Amino acid sequence: MQSGISQKAVALFEKGFNCAESVSMAMSDFLGIKTDMIPKIATPFGGGIGRRGSVCGAVSGAIMAIGLNYGRMEPDEDREKAYGLALKFYERFEKEFGSVFCYDLIECDLRTPEGKKKAKDLRVHEEKCSKFVARAVDILAGLMRE
Repeated sequence: MQSGISQKAVALFEKGFNCAESVSMAMSDFLGIKTDMIPKIATPFGGGIGRRGSVCGAVSGAIMAIGLNYGRMEPDEDREKAYGLALKFYERFEKEFGSVFCYDLIECDLRTPEGKKKAKDLRVHEEKCSKFVARAVDILAGLMRE
């Protein structure tokens, strides 16, 4: 069963925002952070950074949300809270899904017409990616509540 925050993230994803945009938008709302930079800053992270299949956009969106809440503005400010939370999030997501890399998770190369067709035919967006989006926000919200 999805939480309210994950339902919001999935609704944004189904509306047409990419994975990174959806997670960062839902988490910024959860955190009460308003900025014109979200979802713009998250856009190129979709599909594992420009469809490269690298770090999953849902993971990137969650890490951006950690930065929004715990990031620093000056070099002498502490960064350990952000680093620690990012590492915990990364490890939990990886443990649950076996990888944090988009290609490993969806097994499609989104840079090619064949890979895009395969993803569409397999309903990767609906069947897999929406789960990654939902779990990313649930894992992160849970960690922030701890």
